[in-house]
Amino acid sequence: MQRSLFDRIYILFLIIMILSFGFLTLYISYTARDSLVEEKKASLTIEAKLISDMSVNHYMNGEISDFQLTADLNYYSKLFQSDIWCLDSNGNIYARSNRDITYVESPIENEENPKKSNDSANIFAPLLSDIPNNIYMINTEYDMANTEPIVGDFYGIFKTDVITVNLPIISSDQTPKGAILIHSSMDQINHKMMKTYSSTLIPCLIIIVIAFSFIAIVSKKIIKPIKHLSSVARDYSEGNFDVKTGIQSKDEIGQLADSMEYMADELSKLDQYRHDFVSNISHDFRSPLTSIKGYVSAMLDGTIPPNKQERYLNIVLDETQRLTKLTQGLLDLNHLEIYGPYLKMSEFDFIDVVKATLNTFEIKCIDKGIAIYLNNHATNTVVTADQTKIQQVIYNLIDNAIKFTPSGKKINVSIHETNDKLYVTVKDEGIGMSEDTQRKIWTRFYKGDQSRGKDKQGTGLGLAITKEIIKAHNETIEVSSTEGEGSKFVFSLTKAKQEPSHTGQTEILIANSLR
Repeated sequence: MQRSLFDRIYILFLIIMILSFGFLTLYISYTARDSLVEEKKASLTIEAKLISDMSVNHYMNGEISDFQLTADLNYYSKLFQSDIWCLDSNGNIYARSNRDITYVESPIENEENPKKSNDSANIFAPLLSDIPNNIYMINTEYDMANTEPIVGDFYGIFKTDVITVNLPIISSDQTPKGAILIHSSMDQINHKMMKTYSSTLIPCLIIIVIAFSFIAIVSKKIIKPIKHLSSVARDYSEGNFDVKTGIQSKDEIGQLADSMEYMADELSKLDQYRHDFVSNISHDFRSPLTSIKGYVSAMLDGTIPPNKQERYLNIVLDETQRLTKLTQGLLDLNHLEIYGPYLKMSEFDFIDVVKATLNTFEIKCIDKGIAIYLNNHATNTVVTADQTKIQQVIYNLIDNAIKFTPSGKKINVSIHETNDKLYVTVKDEGIGMSEDTQRKIWTRFYKGDQSRGKDKQGTGLGLAITKEIIKAHNETIEVSSTEGEGSKFVFSLTKAKQEPSHTGQTEILIANSLR
């Protein structure tokens, strides 16, 4: 079964919480147990020192009897809730409290346990073997850092775990006289641990509940709009681009919603673009085909006499050349968009290419009554590019400017440099373009308004091809225009690392019919 994003977030969060609290519990258990053991060790050591000072030393000096010593041990055992043993220097237990701690077998030989011998009592001998290395004066403060408690069943004596601390008993002449062993059941520490667990478990559970409630609120707040966007995306995939997301937030979800609505707006225009494309290409193909058919039919049926056929055959030839140009433009543009242009990069002087290209328009400018000015403000015009392709860019931009510049106006071609770039500007004084037209002029077959559509020689592919060539060079081309004031195209080229080819500013009049 496929889980939703919400389920995945919950499961992931649950795993993280379990692992986090599991690690926290283990850490608390370890540190708390060590802390309680250290605390109990200090307490038992102080208690053993007290018992030694108040009873055992008096017994060893003959000041109290065996009965009194046992009574004292029982008193302190009850007071401290511990089992107290007194061992001689040989490791034999000579006195102990009668506190009820469950043993595997009794540590002291008595009438009910006749099999107990010194071998059993001497199991504590290893414990006492370190006494000579831990000699303390009777009246000095006991150094608790030099003794380690024993935690466990104490060599199998006890059925339950105990914590055991030993205190050496030293005579006034520094002779080891034995030791006091005081055992305290770990039940006390375990009880405290359980209280610690219970005191931390409830807050942890509360934290988990709060955290899950919070994650539920946050997840729903995030996932709900995502689900809505998914539904809207399905509507878009079915061609229903009128659906709006309805999300107004300024976060990443809101940005995604805005992007989807923008995408839907663009996709909704595809039908119109497709319709315009088919309409334009049909018109551009139908017009010359109609002319060709008409003139050929007229010549065949005798409507056009033989002495006039040469003129109309030239018209047919022009129309076929127009069809060839249109077809080749389509093929070139399609190849550019799919594979990108094949660039033959070289270093050349851009100003020479511009002059040669502009000279081809001299007759057309004179016929139309417009002038072209070339203004060079760059000291180094040597660039690295595909010379043929860049010449095609210049040709397309100038040809476009001439088409829409009225008689008596002029066209300015300017060259500027900035760091390692040349910026070429082609500015006309034509009819200009609206903002909507400026966004669409790079679309194939787009010819702008109706006045542009009157151009019968244009294919509507020149600017689209220009855009792809500049893009292939990793350069930029931009357009700015004001209706009634003209248009300005600016594209960039990368300069070659050559010595400056020109000095100062030059202004060249390419064609002038305004005399």
